[in-house]
Amino acid sequence: MSDAQFSPLGKAVSYKTEYDPTLLFPIPRQGKRDEIGVTGALPFMGVDIWNAFELSWLNARGKPQVALAVFHIPADSPNIVESKSFKLYLNSFNQTRLESVDALQALLAQDISAATGGSVQVQITLPDAFGKEKMADLAGYCIDNLDIDIDTYEPSPQLLHCDELDSPVDESLTSNLLKSNCLVTGQPDWASVQIRYVGAPINRESLLRYLISFRNHNEFHEQCVERIFMDIMRTCKPIKLAVYARYTRRGGLDINPYRCNFSGPPPGNIRTARQ
Repeated sequence: MSDAQFSPLGKAVSYKTEYDPTLLFPIPRQGKRDEIGVTGALPFMGVDIWNAFELSWLNARGKPQVALAVFHIPADSPNIVESKSFKLYLNSFNQTRLESVDALQALLAQDISAATGGSVQVQITLPDAFGKEKMADLAGYCIDNLDIDIDTYEPSPQLLHCDELDSPVDESLTSNLLKSNCLVTGQPDWASVQIRYVGAPINRESLLRYLISFRNHNEFHEQCVERIFMDIMRTCKPIKLAVYARYTRRGGLDINPYRCNFSGPPPGNIRTARQ
């Protein structure tokens, strides 16, 4: 079973505190990609950056350890992992003895790679480096103060338009008003989003209306970002486009999808104030 309806989401569960990789619940990406017309070769590249803030295990002598973990899951992996199952999996380390941090990192990379079908990178930050963690806004011009009317709260790409007769621009636009809802439970998912592009100027009021139109939409984080990417590409036809969303943490995990159509390093993993 791989459909989200069969995942642990919205169901009462018993927490396991001994290592159990079978708790991970993969969901194929392609089903939702079919909905937005993405078939064959992907029109984008990118990564899903997961930050885990509730990671603990026992060392070889039984003493509890804590850390932060970052997972880079490639966008071309065939599966995502349902987030509650990810949390249950991480909690299964709570009473698990491990010889070293390296052993933990190897298990995490092995199991998440197996679940997603991609090569997942794992970075672990120990408490002596916690003080180096930073916060910052997404870079770019924030469009949230634009004075607009809006009464559309389901994704509506027809709201988008660009000024095709103007000279191409290279700019980054941001908003903190992206909200969608969990595909299964309907619980709200809050995000800040950055739109970087080169091309005909995107009308900023239309972009803000479009982003707000996700407010009643039920879809996972990764799926929302890919929908935004495809809608902007089809409507505004930029030469270059990158969409990056930083979602508010839930259950000790935040998910930050990034999709682009040009090569370059992945975005920095600096959390925003709401994360």
